[in-house]
Amino acid sequence: MVTRPESTGTETGDDSRPLSVPEACEYVWRSALTDSTVGAIGLELESHVVDLDNIVRPVDWGALDPLPAEVRAAAGTSSVSREPGGQLELSGPPHASSAEAITALRADVDRVRAVTAGLGIGLVPAGTDPLRPSYRTNPSGRYRAMEEYFAATDPAGCGVVAMNSTAALQVNLEAGPRRGWAQRVAHAHRLGPVLLAISANSPWLHGRSTGWKSARQRTWLGLDRRRAGPVLDVRSLANATDPAMAAVAFALGAPVMFVATEHDERAVVRHEVTFEQWARGDVLLDRRLPTVLDLDLHLTTLFPPVRLRGYLELRFLDATPQRWWPAVAAVTATLMDDPIAADLAAEATEGTGALWTEAARDGLSDPRLAEATRRCLQIATDRAPVALAAELEELAELADSGRSPGDLLVERIGKVGPRAALAESAREPRERSVLRGTCTPD
Repeated sequence: MVTRPESTGTETGDDSRPLSVPEACEYVWRSALTDSTVGAIGLELESHVVDLDNIVRPVDWGALDPLPAEVRAAAGTSSVSREPGGQLELSGPPHASSAEAITALRADVDRVRAVTAGLGIGLVPAGTDPLRPSYRTNPSGRYRAMEEYFAATDPAGCGVVAMNSTAALQVNLEAGPRRGWAQRVAHAHRLGPVLLAISANSPWLHGRSTGWKSARQRTWLGLDRRRAGPVLDVRSLANATDPAMAAVAFALGAPVMFVATEHDERAVVRHEVTFEQWARGDVLLDRRLPTVLDLDLHLTTLFPPVRLRGYLELRFLDATPQRWWPAVAAVTATLMDDPIAADLAAEATEGTGALWTEAARDGLSDPRLAEATRRCLQIATDRAPVALAAELEELAELADSGRSPGDLLVERIGKVGPRAALAESAREPRERSVLRGTCTPD
């Protein structure tokens, strides 16, 4: 994808000097979206890491740290990283089409899965970890500070779950031409509930059923909306104007999570201070005003479902096994980037753009989402790459039955129990993987 421009908020180019509120606004506005051509796509897939000999035991961080050379080699063109709870993420480079991106990432995931299995480690692509407690294994100072921040500000515990027990499929798309930004960003938000309902794969969490189709999304909905809510007002998407200005308001109005100090440490902000308050000088953090570097760090702690990073980062899809995620990615890209499909999908989702809670809780059992999904999948099947036709038809059949991947997990757990279902998903090849759902907090 296109990258964010270099520091534009300081005329001197000195990222260490204090940043004023107007400069902060300009920096976020300029970096939110980049004038580009629609078409390129990047994919990222997270998976929970499990011990194949003891499926319910947290995997020791040292088992994959540093990442063995054979794992990095197996990842091919994808980069490999680790999330707070030890989740393994494969991030593919931009490709010219969804078919190319899906083919490349699928091959990389297959190779990595084979190599980690030889190390006694299984990978489970599911929206939430269905059995194990939410436990941080990544020793990174960033994640340690994030954990401390949530402990001080998030009594419901959603932050700890989001960090350590969730996994997503992320689809990254170009912002497109400047003249179409308002419509394109609004369209991504409008499609969100339907795409979430299609991918919902997290009905279990912490060893029990949650009653939600996507416990992962419920967890993110439970966080401070100033940090994890939508950048645009989903109740008035038809009136959306400049999404970059909405990104400015979102960024400056969000509380600061932590501040970088000397020796690359992170000082947690345990009392509420928005970035605007800091830049205005109402409060001094680390006894100083913020810099561009502080603003860059702050932007990495914001998790809206559609994040503007020069390109569009769609963060609201549950991770699913390889039987399903290629079709989910293809549907998403087609309904966003194919102009005919996008226009038709806009009509199909006109009444469902604000149904984020309903999509996470009820999924395709909500008749409004079921109808919009049926229409969107038909549109995508007609317009998506021919190479992905079989995957799309299978996903459409599943949705027509009123189910998402997570419903299949519920069925399997009912037959063999949660431990056996998790073990099957961790051990079996993608064609026979059964874990297609996970969980939600209480």
